[in-house]
Amino acid sequence: MAGREDVRFPSGEADCAAWLYRPAAAADGPAPLVLLGHGLGAVREMRLDAYAERFAAAGFAALAFTYRYFGDSGGEPRQLLDIRRQHEDWRAALRFGRTLEGVRPDAIALWGSSFAGGHVLEIGASVPGIAAVVAQCPFTDGLASMRAADPKVAARMTAVALRDEIAGRTGRPAVRVPTAGAPGSLALMTAPDALEGVEKLAAGHDVDHHVTARVGLRIGPYRPGRALRRPHPPTLLCVCEHDSVAPAKAASAMPSAAATSRSAAIRSVTSTSTGATGSSVRWPTSSSSCGGT
Repeated sequence: MAGREDVRFPSGEADCAAWLYRPAAAADGPAPLVLLGHGLGAVREMRLDAYAERFAAAGFAALAFTYRYFGDSGGEPRQLLDIRRQHEDWRAALRFGRTLEGVRPDAIALWGSSFAGGHVLEIGASVPGIAAVVAQCPFTDGLASMRAADPKVAARMTAVALRDEIAGRTGRPAVRVPTAGAPGSLALMTAPDALEGVEKLAAGHDVDHHVTARVGLRIGPYRPGRALRRPHPPTLLCVCEHDSVAPAKAASAMPSAAATSRSAAIRSVTSTSTGATGSSVRWPTSSSSCGGT
């Protein structure tokens, strides 16, 4: 079994806590590295270890991290969900990964799930030297997600988000909302399966499932799938056909929309479940074929 080390790396005014996995088997030289980040308000304890262990078993190093303001990472106010700062955390993780002993700095891939599935698309297009990107059930289009949401809940959320935005600008205590709740409740995700899914991912860990409400003003305009129109590393989109939060139609359309504007390989594979499956896929790149599960 791969060994795991607790590490921390600086980002902005604070630091991010992470788990570093080394390849399970001794390698002849430096290993490629996969950086793993989670979704909306989630922390690495919510099953990122399962993916990191599989990468390590396959000969990769893996760094699974928690964003600032969440879990055991630093930063105030707690539970601040800020898209720009989460992008900064990804860039900080890349800088840290490139300094690690036994890691190939030219062979670092990004793996993001849900909201982070969108983040890695944006970082892949804006940071040079990334080897590959995997976006699992990716958030690609905020407008599509808003259209899929309950409009009454969205209206209430906007009002609360404005209160929190004002609080943040005036130094008052943050206003927080649950990341997931029952249908009709005031939460960021209120699809029938959202609350159960978040609780299952927590797997008994004591996780605070609240975030600052101001992010509700920024989800709609956030459309990271458009990053695929820019030069991009080889990218795999793992799309869940019945995703109730990040609509599959929007994500599945991204490779076709990007095809005329960049030359890197971008492919999507669609699962008929709400989670990842073990099916194998192969797709052509500019010079070879790649396989994944």
